[in-house]
Amino acid sequence: MSVAIVSWIAGPVLHAVKQGPFVLRESVRVGPQALLGEVVRIRGDEIVVQVYEDTTGLRPGTELRGDEVPLSIRLGPALLGRIFDGLLRPLPGASHKDVQPGMRGETTGRWRFEPRVVVGAEVAPGAVIGTASAEGSAQACLAPPDAGGTVVSVVAEGEHAQDAVVCTLRGGGGQLRELAMSHAWPVRTPRPVARRLPTHSPLVTGQRVLDTLFPVAQGGKAAIPGGFGTGKTVLLEALAKGCNADVIVYLGCGERGNEMAGVLEEFPSLTDPRNGRPLMERTVIIANTSNMPVAAREAGIYCAITVAEYFRDQGLHVALMADSTSRWAEALREVSGRFGDLPGEGGYPAYLSSRIADFYERAALVETLAGGIGSVTVMGAISPPSGDFTEPVTSHTKRYVKAFWALDVKRAHARFYPAVHPLQSYAEDAAEFEPWWAAQGNSKWLAMRRRFLTLLDEQARLERMARIIGKDALPAPQRLTLLCAELVAEGFLRQSAFSEIDRVCSPARQAAMMRLLGRFIDLAESALAAGVEPERVGALACVRALQRMGEDIADHELRRIDELQARVEREFAQLAPAPETSDAAHG
Repeated sequence: MSVAIVSWIAGPVLHAVKQGPFVLRESVRVGPQALLGEVVRIRGDEIVVQVYEDTTGLRPGTELRGDEVPLSIRLGPALLGRIFDGLLRPLPGASHKDVQPGMRGETTGRWRFEPRVVVGAEVAPGAVIGTASAEGSAQACLAPPDAGGTVVSVVAEGEHAQDAVVCTLRGGGGQLRELAMSHAWPVRTPRPVARRLPTHSPLVTGQRVLDTLFPVAQGGKAAIPGGFGTGKTVLLEALAKGCNADVIVYLGCGERGNEMAGVLEEFPSLTDPRNGRPLMERTVIIANTSNMPVAAREAGIYCAITVAEYFRDQGLHVALMADSTSRWAEALREVSGRFGDLPGEGGYPAYLSSRIADFYERAALVETLAGGIGSVTVMGAISPPSGDFTEPVTSHTKRYVKAFWALDVKRAHARFYPAVHPLQSYAEDAAEFEPWWAAQGNSKWLAMRRRFLTLLDEQARLERMARIIGKDALPAPQRLTLLCAELVAEGFLRQSAFSEIDRVCSPARQAAMMRLLGRFIDLAESALAAGVEPERVGALACVRALQRMGEDIADHELRRIDELQARVEREFAQLAPAPETSDAAHG
């Protein structure tokens, strides 16, 4: 074990004179409390260390020791249903004060291990060696991606600690490798896969504006930029509660403590709509609030993506919500200043773009080493100062994501949720999901999506004109366009996170609502061609029902949408042109 003596300290950064060999990115323990740190620079006999804990009380002359391994976390069955800090150390309660300085990330508890291999069998790297179960939930136990060989011994079925040896392998060189239900993996090294796969199906979020207009692929990447108060955290929480991922990894990176306290209090009480069991059973929460050591934010985002990859390697579909990557970038900026790095755009380090790319490129749909299919979908919130989407974090992130969900301050202030701006957002690979939607019974999804977006674009143009000349001065076709666009916004895009019925919307209900609104628009245009004024169309009783169908009609009541369509047909059939319009047409 190598030793170094601290010679200089500035916040989370320290310099030390080494008395043995160190390697870049090696994990180190600093001082009598064994504070966790990482070697980030080696210069002659001096190393520069980034410390992930509070360095108050350290002084020159303090000794630090190398771990001879990269900064790593332990991955195993004890992750699901738990709450951790940014270094993946378990939080016994709702406060990070329960974590002591120098505390390691190992967790306690016993799991029932059921072997899936026998003595003499060949085990490939990353293969399943057994299952671990406790309290009705079971998980696959994987061989580390860097371990393979012939099984020399394996324990019988029974209860064991997650770090107890359950299997021994003999490698090609004759070396023995002991495996436990858990194993360590360096957070900055992506876990290997057999191959990456092209994406053809979306991650179903349960939010109509996202699934219908701006879908993200399962195994894709999405950015959620928005100024203060636009609802980024609320939207991420809604995605965590309603998306169809097998496992949720929720990262609170540098956010306000009261917001994270709300998450920590609410999630354990939520029920999974898919099976009626607690949602926390398939959730991992990593909390690194703004009052925790700033350098830990930088490590926390890599810990979260490594945890997500671990569950992906079990053949599961994982959704990672990072709130927010701006706070992570601010931590990079603060620490790089202490390193003495030359600042780049906006004061951020010159390597900001490559770090963002490293993070987002770990999202993928893959064939795992064990032969299954798994994915990691990354959704990262961005908090641009003053809502400026041209600032460095947002502009660099746009280069690496395919779904961009821009939150608008004006829509948020108008209490329009989700406040996703339909003209500033985009989804580059939306057309690839047309076969998936056709399989869900919505063969006209792509055409309807294009129609809705065109309608909303026309609405923005006409509203600018109406502010100058007045809405009543617009021709009848343009007034009808405004009416239909408003109905799409109110009846389809608006979705209440507090409604028991509407907080999550299934693809089947989304498709039915799209068809109904499309039919209304067709009938309205036909009525206009027959001489009916747009105001009379807007006065139909069914319009109010259409505006409220999201909150009134549940997923299991789709027949009511068919009944509502029949009502719309009847009311339009009863419409007739006004007498003066008929006389004018006759004359």
